[in-house]
Amino acid sequence: MAEAILIPISFFLFIFAIVYLYFTTRNKERMALIEKGAEASIFFSEKKDRGTSTGKILLLNLALLLISVGIAIFLGAVLEEMRVDPDVAYPGTIFFMAGIGLLSGFFLTKKMDKKE
Repeated sequence: MAEAILIPISFFLFIFAIVYLYFTTRNKERMALIEKGAEASIFFSEKKDRGTSTGKILLLNLALLLISVGIAIFLGAVLEEMRVDPDVAYPGTIFFMAGIGLLSGFFLTKKMDKKE
């Protein structure tokens, strides 16, 4: 029973280690560039001013993913009523519809970037 708690603890430690390494490496890299006399403007993206923000893109893709998974669960229930094996109906429709949702998110994001 004590081994079961090790899985979530190790998961969060793993995520923390990745985030910690990312930020410390980025900081060391920036400090080295500053010591060599590089300008601070290289740390900021020029596209951020005129493009679509990352938050909007993430929210759009997450919304489309969740909507498509909801539709997939409904379609899986419909397929189960039509005597399709539930072990095939639910995962198949969930993966299929999630792929469609993410693909439509990609095309909508591309369209948003062209418009702005």
